Amino acid sequence: MSEQTVDEKEAIDARKAALRTEAHEKRGGLSSSFRKEAARAAAETFIAAVPVPFEQTISIYWAIRDELDCTPLLSHFMDDGHKVCLPVVMGRGLPLEMRLWSPTDPLVPNGFNTLAPPETAQKVIPDIVVTPLLGFDKEGTRLGYGGGYYDRSLASWPQKPLLVGYAFGVQEFDHLPRDTHDVPLDMVVTENGVRRFSAAE
Repeated sequence: MSEQTVDEKEAIDARKAALRTEAHEKRGGLSSSFRKEAARAAAETFIAAVPVPFEQTISIYWAIRDELDCTPLLSHFMDDGHKVCLPVVMGRGLPLEMRLWSPTDPLVPNGFNTLAPPETAQKVIPDIVVTPLLGFDKEGTRLGYGGGYYDRSLASWPQKPLLVGYAFGVQEFDHLPRDTHDVPLDMVVTENGVRRFSAAE
């Protein structure tokens, strides 16, 4: 992708801001019963469609606000003995820190109404990252919340993990603007199934 001008960057930022508002409205309109069933269906789809070897580490996030609930997915991998890590916010403008967690380990508040393993937990670089999002499109472009935590984290790691978006089907858009630093998804899992993006690089 060619280098962006200041005007192009400002236009993309403005478009993303408007799309975030639209995405929040779409997701916020879903009923609690639909959300519960969607979380179950998405977890079943992920387990069936995304191979997670035991020697690999998978990062799963704690859902906040009206995000797709990851609890069924997290419970499966924890119960199955996989290596699971949780993202930890280290501060504004900093990449995330990924810390291993098991069901017997404590959790501490980490901002944004989330919980995280304590500082004593082992730090890892995940092989597979399940990432929250506000929107996605047919090319695998991810619309995040604007904090840039995942983009900075991906840029700081020595190799790119498999990047899997986790969302409701209603969060799909026809087209989303992509900045030069935006890392496309390899796939996205929703209650409707799995989408793979061959253009993700």
